[in-house]
Amino acid sequence: MAFVKEIKTKAYFKRFQVKLRRRRKGKTDYRQRKGLIIQDKNKYATPKYRLVVRFSNKNITCQVVYATLTHDVVIASAYSQELPTYGLNFGLTNYAAAYCTGLLIARRVLTKLGLADAYKGLAEASGEDYLVEENDEGPRPFFCLLDVGLKRTSTGSKVFAALKGALDGGLDIPHSEKRYVGYDPEAKSLDEDTLRKYIFGGHVADYMEQMKEEDAEAYAKHFSHFIKEGINAGQLEGIYKKVHAAIRAKPVQPKKAKKAPSSSKKWLTPKKTYEQRKTDLKARIAALKAQ
Repeated sequence: MAFVKEIKTKAYFKRFQVKLRRRRKGKTDYRQRKGLIIQDKNKYATPKYRLVVRFSNKNITCQVVYATLTHDVVIASAYSQELPTYGLNFGLTNYAAAYCTGLLIARRVLTKLGLADAYKGLAEASGEDYLVEENDEGPRPFFCLLDVGLKRTSTGSKVFAALKGALDGGLDIPHSEKRYVGYDPEAKSLDEDTLRKYIFGGHVADYMEQMKEEDAEAYAKHFSHFIKEGINAGQLEGIYKKVHAAIRAKPVQPKKAKKAPSSSKKWLTPKKTYEQRKTDLKARIAALKAQ
């Protein structure tokens, strides 16, 4: 009879350590997070900033965050749901919208830190790989690291569209052109025309024209928001140019004034007077006698 060594003994379970909650739920890659937030011990109270980019079914979230011992602190945030304010009422989760959201967070955080005039970024969106240069005088550009979370970093991913928007907006983020859409791994070069086409929604325009010709019914259903706004394929580039200009002109939206409620709500039952309690008691006694 073969002897099988028992591994999960009492000693094993006494030393067993439960994984962190967000690791158990599959929400956080702690190996990646540690590399993004850990700082040299001789750099006291000097946080490492992260450009956090997250995607949902209906929204794109970009935040500039730094970590403390207890929690993360968000110093600025931008959402693709804000883009209708700047004139974009459709396609809020595509490649071009991701670029706009990245541009918005860059201009917003630089405005908040007083660096908007010093570092204006790339004046007009193009397919060239841009990295902000440090000025001879004054503060250095705002430096942060890209945090993609659990999203796959494949070539052409929308997360790098947000990165491109943030770079063109004037942020200093280490990166490589190898993950932009249009990069050819065999030729080891970036096709700038392809990247520019995606930034201005050219790929969406081509798909709109193709679907309109092949299947009008599917086109009406798939591009219903575009049709509702009266947008055709030829207008997309002009619309995105106006959105970029509007973001640069006013990246920070004024806060809405809070209105005081017309009538205050009281959730606690008001205290009864002695006479009211005496009357209620008499009513309860009378109800019991009536039974």
